Amino acid sequence: MPRQARKRSGTGIYHIMLRGIDKRNIFLDDEDRNIFIEKIKKAKEKANFEIYAYCLMDNHIHLLIMESEDIGTSIKRITVGYVTWHNNKYGRTGHLFQNRYNSEVVESESYLLTVLRYIHQNPVKARMVDKAEQYIWSSYKEYELVYQQKETFINDRVVKNYFKKICDFKVYINEKNNDQCMDYHDKIKYTDNQLKGKLDQEGIIEKIKEEVDIDVRNEIIKEIYEELGVSIRQLGRVLGLGKAIVEKALR
Repeated sequence: MPRQARKRSGTGIYHIMLRGIDKRNIFLDDEDRNIFIEKIKKAKEKANFEIYAYCLMDNHIHLLIMESEDIGTSIKRITVGYVTWHNNKYGRTGHLFQNRYNSEVVESESYLLTVLRYIHQNPVKARMVDKAEQYIWSSYKEYELVYQQKETFINDRVVKNYFKKICDFKVYINEKNNDQCMDYHDKIKYTDNQLKGKLDQEGIIEKIKEEVDIDVRNEIIKEIYEELGVSIRQLGRVLGLGKAIVEKALR
């Protein structure tokens, strides 16, 4: 299952989504959320990338970011320190995020505004709040600071060009719409036979059996796990491998 190369943005702007591994919650309390926001700020200071929007949900995160270096490097700057802190706090080890984050390119100011609204409406569509401004773990509150002429780490250039007053911005963000952007969706649920049929069709099971390089085999296993969202136990059953072998491949 060859991994597709990420599409590069001509503007350097990306909509990024980070997901918790095995649908695990990334944030368990408000301290976690505050720490993650601090990690964004510190990474921004070091790398000088730009943040246009963010939203922290329980098991996934949306970022609207303009790269100053390779986007993958910036994401690592943000996440690595948080994972270490989170694992120390909760006495756990291993991954917290899925290794392969989702991304889409943002090639115009109009689409940037669409994504920005989409990100801020995430908690509304999840029925956590009625209005975007009621959710405190998004960049909406940063834009309130912008219109109060207070310091913020958000890049407000595009928003200020389009919306001269906070009331105009508020109307736009809360406007009902059919915006179609990248979002968090559960993976398709496969039966063992369906999964085996899919992997057989692509020649993956045979390739794993024949592969003598353990690192290559482990990379294939990791790609199946991340791309299809199957469980470790199911993957082991279908591939004819022990649970411990699959777990080791995913480290």
